Amino acid sequence: MENAGDGPRDGQSSQGSTGPGLAEALVVWALLGLAALIDVITYSRIDPHDLYHVSQDGLAGGLSRALVFVNFPTAVAAIAIVVLVADRTRWSWAHVLAVALCAVIVVPGVVDQADLDAKWINAVPALGVAIALLLTLRAGRGGWGESRGDPIRIAVALVLAILALPWMFALVGFYFPGSHVIYHGEPRVHLGEHHGLEGYLLVVTALLLSRQLPRMRHRTPLAAYLSLMIAYGVGNMANDAWYEQLVKRGWIDWRIPGVLQPSFTWMWGVLIAVGAAIFFTALQPLRDHAATHRGAAPS
Repeated sequence: MENAGDGPRDGQSSQGSTGPGLAEALVVWALLGLAALIDVITYSRIDPHDLYHVSQDGLAGGLSRALVFVNFPTAVAAIAIVVLVADRTRWSWAHVLAVALCAVIVVPGVVDQADLDAKWINAVPALGVAIALLLTLRAGRGGWGESRGDPIRIAVALVLAILALPWMFALVGFYFPGSHVIYHGEPRVHLGEHHGLEGYLLVVTALLLSRQLPRMRHRTPLAAYLSLMIAYGVGNMANDAWYEQLVKRGWIDWRIPGVLQPSFTWMWGVLIAVGAAIFFTALQPLRDHAATHRGAAPS
């Protein structure tokens, strides 16, 4: 089995390209940028009372919520993109700085679900995201990744998209049929951003970027990160959907514990275990497939 650091030093992959391409990364940036723009529009036109834990209205409210979105989930996705870009261009101080700034989101209070108005500290991860975007644009587009596994990727994305439909409607400022039913004085699914949808965006990000794993020189760190990202995204989707669709309907009282913030809990133990399972059963085989394909190719 090939180690993470093995492979041709000139970056030649089985497809004859110089390291991984960034086509999927650009798609991720476009997707996240669109979501941020929708945040600006939705939070600018809807009364904060109908949204979730925000107090500002108008354009200031829209820009404030978009800045928080740039922190989470965008900074989480940006770290993965920087690792991919660095494999294409080699690591530099700018790559390390971008990752370090984005990682500030794990500090408690930087993104607080109880207060989603922007704070000055939110400028720090946002700067990391901006550097990550510039590094991506400077690195060149490259090509698309390995299509092997796309049927599974598409199936997972579509199934989870069905679960995410109420949040997609809410993001653009509309209630999904049945979501406006009142629960304790408020609609069962509030308008605006949901951490379940943010989890879905992270899953889609991981699925897209995983297409480039066979073309990378140092695959294992990104494969591990993407595996945990998928587990983390699904965990947030499960937590949000379970509460809104089951608890708020009065069908059940038990709630799936939240996993937004890393912590020493049994639920985070489950996430790590699921992430490890994804790594060994799905993303690591992509790496091994690339190694076998290169070994069989004529020199």
